[in-house]
Amino acid sequence: MMLAPDTSQERCALFVATLTSFMGPFMISAVNVALPAIQAELSVNAVQLSWIATAYLLATAIALVPAGRVADIYGRKKIFSAGLLLYTLSSTLAALVPTIGWLIALRVIQGFGAAMFVTTGMAILTSIFPPQRRGRAIGMYVAAVYIGLSVGPSVGGILTQHAGWRSLFALMLPLGAASVWVTLRFLKGEWADARGEPFDLTGSALYAGAVFALVYGATLLPRQQAFLLIAAGAGGLVAFARHTRRSAHPVFDLTLFQTNHTFVFSSLAALINYAATFAVTFVLSLFLQYIKGLPPQAAGMVLVAQPLVMAIFSPLAGRLSDRVEPRLLATAGMLITAVGLAGFILLRPQTGLVFIVGNLVWLGFGFALFSSPNMSAIMGSVDKRQYGIASATVAIMRLMGQMTSMAVATVVLTLFMGRAPIQPGTFPLFLESVKTILTISFAFCLAGVYFSLSRGNLRETPPK
Repeated sequence: MMLAPDTSQERCALFVATLTSFMGPFMISAVNVALPAIQAELSVNAVQLSWIATAYLLATAIALVPAGRVADIYGRKKIFSAGLLLYTLSSTLAALVPTIGWLIALRVIQGFGAAMFVTTGMAILTSIFPPQRRGRAIGMYVAAVYIGLSVGPSVGGILTQHAGWRSLFALMLPLGAASVWVTLRFLKGEWADARGEPFDLTGSALYAGAVFALVYGATLLPRQQAFLLIAAGAGGLVAFARHTRRSAHPVFDLTLFQTNHTFVFSSLAALINYAATFAVTFVLSLFLQYIKGLPPQAAGMVLVAQPLVMAIFSPLAGRLSDRVEPRLLATAGMLITAVGLAGFILLRPQTGLVFIVGNLVWLGFGFALFSSPNMSAIMGSVDKRQYGIASATVAIMRLMGQMTSMAVATVVLTLFMGRAPIQPGTFPLFLESVKTILTISFAFCLAGVYFSLSRGNLRETPPK
């Protein structure tokens, strides 16, 4: 699908941006389906399995803010291409790993590469497309994210069942290589709006250290060193905020969080929504394959219900938010999501697939009703010169929410199962873990309802 009128530059930018926005979500959702196969081949426990996802998200979150600033200074196309190359090479090597340690290490490198192209892809689109065609281009970019989430479980299940889990990582070689070639061969020009400005190395180090300490500390709970790391991470964030206020060229401008109530509460609602929902696919994938006995392909076909509904209804919800107050739509979506999570708390070995699929459809609709209007509220609460900061904030909130969700899942699995693998003898403990994780997710969602409802009406609150 192309936008008219078309130019070669616009077509190339749209191709590489949408393909890369598809690759990351596809890999995340596909790998979730492959976890039992990875466990069987590499002989790992449930906690190590959770780190396959957590390591990627942690690395992406650590690198996202510094990568965006480096791109503004040295060129977005350079950082975009370098990130793609790093992601493609690490994915290819991940298909050859002999141990879980190597796989997790390469997932970290994958996360660094993803941060480099995620933070620059949208910026390149915005730089190339004129305002009258930019909205449709961004719409296709966002749609590619949901398509990746939609086809990941099903394609991942098929590949895992018939070609092995390593084929998922090998698939990134042709996709990544095509994106790198098109970018270097056809995408002309460079964009570096902050060229010549200094890079805030101190701020980047404080941010990276704080995020790492918080997330890694959370995975070690309830050990004593976990509390020390979490305290160090919180202190690091305070130090980062103080440094940012003093810096003439900060790596990330925190002004919006001090002056814009609508922006702050909308961002918090996004963080909480992802914290409440991201681990659901992880635990359901394990439940379907271990407890229900489904093969990877069948489990993937069940899990595709949620992102498919999200892909269908998110654009409709976005258009509706142009006419209806986004605060009300987003809050309704959060409430629907909470009801769906409450339904999954009742999961039992005898729970039917019809109920599971129906509840996934319900969750997908709630998330779609929340996501687009909430994005509209975030972007509509700032003026044009702050769009870059707002976009980066959305990505950070998404990743921090996803990491929080996986950290909760990791901690709960550790408390209930220790280092034991998921097998018939530990099924009762695993089911208790699933119930606890979903109960915490439900509580997160209720907190998100408060922030979503309390942000104020966007149409009555002019940008600050």
